[in-house]
Amino acid sequence: MKISYNWLKWYVPEAPEAEKLADIFTYHVAEVESLEKLPNGDFVFDIKILPSRAHDLLSHHGVAREIASLLNITYKDPEPMYKVPNPTPTKLKIEIKTDKCRRYMGRIVRNIKVGPSPEWVVKHLESIEQRSINNIVDAANLTMFDCGQPVHCFDLDKIYLRTVLGNSKKDSPLLIIREAKEEEQMTTLDNKEVKLNSSDIVIADPDQVLAIAGVKGGKIAEVDMNTKNIIIEVANFDPTSVRKTAKSVSIFTDAVKRYENDLSPELCSFAMKEMTGLLVDVACPERPEEVKWEEIVDIYPQKQKEKKLSFSFDKISKVLGIPVSVEEIEDILKRYVFKYVYKDGIFEIEVPPMRQDLAIEEDMAEEIGRILGYKKIEPKIPKIDFKPRVSNTYAKIIWAREKLLAEGYSEVMTYTFADKGKVEVMESASDKKFLRTNLSDGLKESLKLNKLNSPLMSMDEIKIFEIGAVFKKDGEEINVAYNEKDKIIEKNLNEFCRDMPSNFKLEPRSYNLKTKFKMWSLFPFIARDVAVWVPEGVTSLEVMKVIKENVGELVIRDPELFDEFKKDGKVSYAFRIVFQSHERTLTDLEVNEVMNKITEKIKENKDWQVR
Repeated sequence: MKISYNWLKWYVPEAPEAEKLADIFTYHVAEVESLEKLPNGDFVFDIKILPSRAHDLLSHHGVAREIASLLNITYKDPEPMYKVPNPTPTKLKIEIKTDKCRRYMGRIVRNIKVGPSPEWVVKHLESIEQRSINNIVDAANLTMFDCGQPVHCFDLDKIYLRTVLGNSKKDSPLLIIREAKEEEQMTTLDNKEVKLNSSDIVIADPDQVLAIAGVKGGKIAEVDMNTKNIIIEVANFDPTSVRKTAKSVSIFTDAVKRYENDLSPELCSFAMKEMTGLLVDVACPERPEEVKWEEIVDIYPQKQKEKKLSFSFDKISKVLGIPVSVEEIEDILKRYVFKYVYKDGIFEIEVPPMRQDLAIEEDMAEEIGRILGYKKIEPKIPKIDFKPRVSNTYAKIIWAREKLLAEGYSEVMTYTFADKGKVEVMESASDKKFLRTNLSDGLKESLKLNKLNSPLMSMDEIKIFEIGAVFKKDGEEINVAYNEKDKIIEKNLNEFCRDMPSNFKLEPRSYNLKTKFKMWSLFPFIARDVAVWVPEGVTSLEVMKVIKENVGELVIRDPELFDEFKKDGKVSYAFRIVFQSHERTLTDLEVNEVMNKITEKIKENKDWQVR
């Protein structure tokens, strides 16, 4: 939220210098993300207003009131300064046909003059990076950024003026706040074509949609330089409805930001008075008596209920962890203009309509704490005397893991999502729409891949296991799956742990990982085969010895005998040799040199022959 320092000074003339005020606000209210000095000498605060205070602090009035109360300095209320013209009777009719509109105020103003805004209005808007459009639109925007209540103006002469009242027809403007018809369309002020649905709320006349409630005005009743007569709209809409509609049509405005944070309907009265007062100053021609201010039509089906909140000063101290006296609390309540009653250690306050964040006793503790200053609270680690409870399931998982690791297994983790199952998930990949019903399928794939890569890991046998959740229609359970050669065995955790000792304890365990794990090479390996004819009686170990003595350091595991057969008094031994480096990618030339050396050494035995 952009806040102008000079604008604030209108309401809190005693406010401290901008830099000091930024620190005060950050430490007591909300973070000031940046402070920029403008060429004209003004300062602009960019304040990160959190949702809990967005209903009252997304405005210059709200920030000014907060500063005045926090620092106990004078707040200059602008309301008595607004000019209130004498109203004339009105024929404006307003119908609310949805409970998502909580209040709707309308006022017809005739014979206005649209033109440029006065210089002070332009400066106010430009200080918070808003563009001046014309005096009518600028007055509506100024009101919103000043008091926090969005305001909109319709061109009266562009609205359908004839409606049926009783059995006769009269020229009487009619605004209807209703739910949109399915796929009803509207063109917004910025020429965006919008298609609505039945959950959206619109402002309409009997013929057409004029605006999306709380989101954006329409092109049909746009105020332009030819406008003479207007309808001022000041309304309050359901915050959830506004947010959903804004997301649906992808329109996010300053009005949406305020409505979605649940504005108080009570704010409408002030905003109408402020908007009227601004128009008296900025939109009247040379003869102000020509402007006709018709009566305000105010439809308020169910007024905001008064809310009371009780809390004990003793509880405040306990929550904050520091002693807080009754006098300190009373001082804060008076500065923030809370009506309250204190009796027997209990405060009962009337929550102001704009402070919708105050709902429970802890909210008041937070309120008092931030005003006093959190730096007064000394950080202390609480003393908690308890014995941690052991999770039986976790203990079984640990025992199962240690048992399998001791048997030479390695643990793997496979995907929880699968292409089929009993439990479907939303917004997932097309081939992973279900939660797995077993561990076996994933472990089987893992076993296959590990076998392919076993030469890299110098492993003669692949032994892997997984402990994880599976999802059935009747709920989630923990299973254990492991392999015995090519066979996958899967058991429920409780079944697997039947032999678990009753005295098994969860204690800190240390594992010597250095003796169990060696990083594999990230570079590709090269496999070569060599087959040798030798006389019967020569063992494969003798041939392997010659090969091993001449392979050098590039072979990552012992030569593997993968084929053997006899013919004509001779035996053929076929070995596979795997070459790999941890530092680089090997070349065929390097490997061929080693294989040539092996061949030459084998040939030195005259009865041996490389085939």
